[in-house]
Amino acid sequence: MAYRNKTYVAFDADSDIRYYRLMTAWKQNDFTNFSFFDAHDLNNIWHQSSEETIKRRLRERMNSAKIFVILIGEKTKFLYKFVKWEIELALKLGLPIIVVNLNGKRAMDDEMCPPVLRDKLALHVSFNSRIIQKALEEWGGYHIRNLNSGKSGPFYYNDYAYKQVGL
Repeated sequence: MAYRNKTYVAFDADSDIRYYRLMTAWKQNDFTNFSFFDAHDLNNIWHQSSEETIKRRLRERMNSAKIFVILIGEKTKFLYKFVKWEIELALKLGLPIIVVNLNGKRAMDDEMCPPVLRDKLALHVSFNSRIIQKALEEWGGYHIRNLNSGKSGPFYYNDYAYKQVGL
């Protein structure tokens, strides 16, 4: 099994790829503390590939992940072929899940969150480099503690946590 040190980011590749690209730009910017080891750097996936090949490659990426981030846009909850499959695999693998609301909401967005995640142990945050970095650094440990104590359902940071990071 691969060493698990990567961050797997799932998103609507048709509508929300610009947000993923912005995350990778934050990572490369010398003026931010934002950093993550991107699981998407592991292998290439071609749009012409079969669904089976794409899922095999995505599974390889996720097997090296220590945390799962999903970017939630307007269409995300309707994506069953890959995004729902990625969420279900992350749940099966027991990965800590960070749900990032692209609309800025700081808690679970009942209208936009995919149904498969609504009652699951996941941290919901807004799309901002500072709060996502905080989540990447902290949620793995909180996830394990909550899992071990039998807690589930959506989690979110309170206003104080956002103020701590300057938001």
